[in-house]
Amino acid sequence: MRPLVPVSFATRVVLGVLFFVVFFAAWAFATLGGYVSKTFLADPITMFKSGYALITEMDFAHDIAMTVWRVVGGFVIAALIALPLGVAMGAYKPIEAFFEPFISFARYLPASAFIPLLILWAGIGEAQKLALIFIASFFQLVLMIAVIVGNTRRDLVEAAYTLGAKDRSLIWRVLIPGAAPDIAETLRMVLGWAWTYVIVAELIGASSGIGHMITDSQALLATDQIIFGIIVIGVIGLISDTLFKLANRRMFPWAMLGR
Repeated sequence: MRPLVPVSFATRVVLGVLFFVVFFAAWAFATLGGYVSKTFLADPITMFKSGYALITEMDFAHDIAMTVWRVVGGFVIAALIALPLGVAMGAYKPIEAFFEPFISFARYLPASAFIPLLILWAGIGEAQKLALIFIASFFQLVLMIAVIVGNTRRDLVEAAYTLGAKDRSLIWRVLIPGAAPDIAETLRMVLGWAWTYVIVAELIGASSGIGHMITDSQALLATDQIIFGIIVIGVIGLISDTLFKLANRRMFPWAMLGR
């Protein structure tokens, strides 16, 4: 093991699985061994039994589908607007000077603080939840994409101009292709951030979703169901992250070496 030296895919899988084995073993030891009260932390066996009951008897699959829809919907809307704006800010400095102060200001605002206003503006339906995920994702995406595009290698830009490229051609044939791998990685990371806000979006006025189930379970002190809901979110997030990585490797293999 040496700094920055990549490991094989098989090694990554084995080490990743090993962590979860150690984690669940420590959890089981602490709870089944009586070191932690099950009122505060359910043991893995009880948690899995409750999860099975949630899926088979309480239509938890519908809650999962609704949560996935909210995260993906809000994130896709944010990405569709952030991509062209971020590219424009990175390519044209006057546009960056106009938008960047507000974007930098807005990205520090906690999305959860907008919930009262979003309820007032959009009610407690799906629009409010999509809007919260949008706010949590949009400003981060815009600024990160602008920075990526703005850091395009100057020698590539100068070479394109030397070969007679116009501004529009430079954007489509140099800036965007050069920034695409890093933009794809940015989308992957920000999608993970969007998942951290979905529970907040479902805390108020939701009749379905993983967050709704967790809130109901909290009132009943059902830590087994709460933990199962959290684990489901983590599993879905891990799956989406893995799919994003595979897609990025397929589309930009030259940029993924060593990652």
